[in-house]
Amino acid sequence: MTENALSPDEALAMLLDGNRRFVDGTREHPHQDADYRAAIAPAQHPFAVLFGCSDSRLAAEIIFDRGLGDLFVVRTAGHVLGPEVLGSIEYGVEVLGAPLVAVLGHDSCGAIAAAQQAMVSGSRPTGFTRDVVERVMLSVLAARDGLADGDTAVEEHTRYTVDLLVDRSHAIAKRVADGTCAVAGLTYRLGEGSARVIASRGLRTD
Repeated sequence: MTENALSPDEALAMLLDGNRRFVDGTREHPHQDADYRAAIAPAQHPFAVLFGCSDSRLAAEIIFDRGLGDLFVVRTAGHVLGPEVLGSIEYGVEVLGAPLVAVLGHDSCGAIAAAQQAMVSGSRPTGFTRDVVERVMLSVLAARDGLADGDTAVEEHTRYTVDLLVDRSHAIAKRVADGTCAVAGLTYRLGEGSARVIASRGLRTD
């Protein structure tokens, strides 16, 4: 495993600082030049694994004002977890040594809306979309007013994903326990461009 010099809290601070620049319109566009591209070609050392929804409005390097080699990005619709997804996140933590896993949910999430609609109407999507919806349903059911309030359901699903990562992955749980990695849940407001932390496991503030 490659160790990253940053602590989990420092990695989260870097992520949030970049988002503030994005919101304020003071982006620095770091690590996006030709010299840096050549410098990191032999190896990557991302400071965070970003596990987010596949929504086209959540381009991670843009909304967190980062560049090449900064983020190891894994995305699925509704940020639902499967074996390949969990394996990809574990790779970022175990092999690449990222000190932070950031789970990114957002308002107006189509997967949440589809799960709400399926539960109200009693009908479910066909094909593999059904798998996504079914994996979101538990969070919608667990959220207070989850059937009516999309934002509440998104927050519950983000917290659920944070806990699932630590509870199901021995590799992640081990590094959270020894203080070399943390998992943080963030929610993103599409209109504002802002991200805020709503849950975490392994940060010093926990």
